[in-house]
Amino acid sequence: MRRLPFDEAIASVALALMTLIPLLEIALRPLHGRGIENAAVLVQHLGLALAMFGAILAERTGHLTTLGGGFAAARNPRLRLAARLFADGSAALLAGMLAAASWNFVASELDGGRELAYGLPVWAVQALMPLGFVILAVRLGARPPEGAGGAWIRWLRGTALATVGFLFARHFDGATLPLLPFVLWLLAALLAGAPIFAALGGLALALFWSEGQPLASVPLSHYQITVNPSLPALPLFTLAGLVFARSGAAARLGALFTACFGGGALGTVAAAAVLCSFFTAFTGGSGVTILALGGLLLPLLRDAGVPERRGISLVTSASALGVLLAPSVPLIMYAIIARVPINTMFLAGLLPALVMVACLLVFGGYLRRGGIAPATPRPKADPRRALAAAWAARWEILAPVVAIGSLASGIATPTESAALTAAYALLTQAVTHRELSWPLLRRCLADCAQVIGGVMVILGMALGLTNYLVNAGIPDAAVEWAQAVLPGKFAFLLALNVFLFAAGALMEIYAAIVVLVPLLLPVAQSYGIDPVHFGVIFLAVMEMGFLCPPAGMNIFFASAMFGKPIREVAVSVLPALLAIFVGALVISWVPEIATWLPGVLLGG
Repeated sequence: MRRLPFDEAIASVALALMTLIPLLEIALRPLHGRGIENAAVLVQHLGLALAMFGAILAERTGHLTTLGGGFAAARNPRLRLAARLFADGSAALLAGMLAAASWNFVASELDGGRELAYGLPVWAVQALMPLGFVILAVRLGARPPEGAGGAWIRWLRGTALATVGFLFARHFDGATLPLLPFVLWLLAALLAGAPIFAALGGLALALFWSEGQPLASVPLSHYQITVNPSLPALPLFTLAGLVFARSGAAARLGALFTACFGGGALGTVAAAAVLCSFFTAFTGGSGVTILALGGLLLPLLRDAGVPERRGISLVTSASALGVLLAPSVPLIMYAIIARVPINTMFLAGLLPALVMVACLLVFGGYLRRGGIAPATPRPKADPRRALAAAWAARWEILAPVVAIGSLASGIATPTESAALTAAYALLTQAVTHRELSWPLLRRCLADCAQVIGGVMVILGMALGLTNYLVNAGIPDAAVEWAQAVLPGKFAFLLALNVFLFAAGALMEIYAAIVVLVPLLLPVAQSYGIDPVHFGVIFLAVMEMGFLCPPAGMNIFFASAMFGKPIREVAVSVLPALLAIFVGALVISWVPEIATWLPGVLLGG
């Protein structure tokens, strides 16, 4: 086996330990009355290592989130080269500034003397932040656009840009600098194709600079969110979902849903919608669902008599609907930011998810008859065949029971529940089905690290921006403005849906959660809207963002998966956008859809 690159090795080891330590803690507590020293805090700080080196891995493999190609995807080769050099150079400078701000934060912790466990000082783990940002800065500056020089020139350029950014931030820390030039530069870099984390982090730095405040506030926010007690659940649930997606679980579940709904056009359409939603909830990314299930479902839909364009539209749009189903990453992320119990959000999203799927199928036109006739007669729903398929997929069917049951019953904390689910996925696919080889496990660990690292570096920068806005009193001003302009609750809900639709098209969903929820939740509460209901509305509307350029990544994944032009895929999902918006309005105006189940089962 060839040696792993250092970023993949560190991120994979951190993820493996995040899975193992909670399991040991569950086993040791009843046996010895105590477990591993500061186990929860250790796991949280392993999340910091995963976030930083996962982001480095995402950069190396080209998976750092951008708004799309921007000018870096222009047809003119000179414009394309200039845009890439500007975007990557700007990102390198900004990452260098973030490294300096992070070092200032770590330096302030050196004299604290705090320990994690077993003599390991806290600052030693915190030092991964400036180290990670330095590596990111050098790599971003050394990216190889065509015609931009040899390898040694690129690495020299990357090192120089990282150094300039670092020294600039160190020199002007605490100084007051004008805001407008920074904003114009960041907007140009974002449109040229710079990573979103760099633009958000740069904007947070610029805002603190405009007030003459210490820059260490930005990495402090990144540190706070990466070591949040509930956050380790995100990578662990994502790992479980990726294991299922990369093994034969998709085929077994596909056979089960087809047997339950029938193999005709209507049954296959319903099965595809439910299966895509279920998979997205576990994988943490609708793009992963399209890649995992697209090649399986499109031929089934086509053979059942569904036109190819409608089938592509269904797979693309249904893959966005798992956001409301446990244990989806955005659902957990909202619970963390809004300080709502995770098990409450798990229950609150169940009925709204069913409503969204029903609206998609009915109002999206996927249940209408017409198209091409199936090549062969398709089997109808068959209880015997469904039972046989359910037995074959029994381990996959029990996965939500493990995830939700262990948490709702109180047996496990959110992190321990996620670790149990990840271990369950690994064991069932490796031992029972014998489908998880070492190369496939390595791929799952690396993919999970990339997804989480790319997301966490965005979240950390977004939280720094949010903290500035909250301290500036923006939420209070928003409450006063909304109550003056919007006369009642229903007017606010309609305006909220329209605003979130626009935000979803422009913002990555995780950044939107961190930036917008602290600003909008107080406004919603001023209209008497429950935080749980608001969270369901927020996530339901943001699902549309997966289908809208420039942030609608489902369109790009579907275009690559099915070999269709982006324009064709974007047009095909327009009916789905309308259907999802209708579903969001229904959920907005009938709060019991979100609040009834948690109230019955949890008594709140």
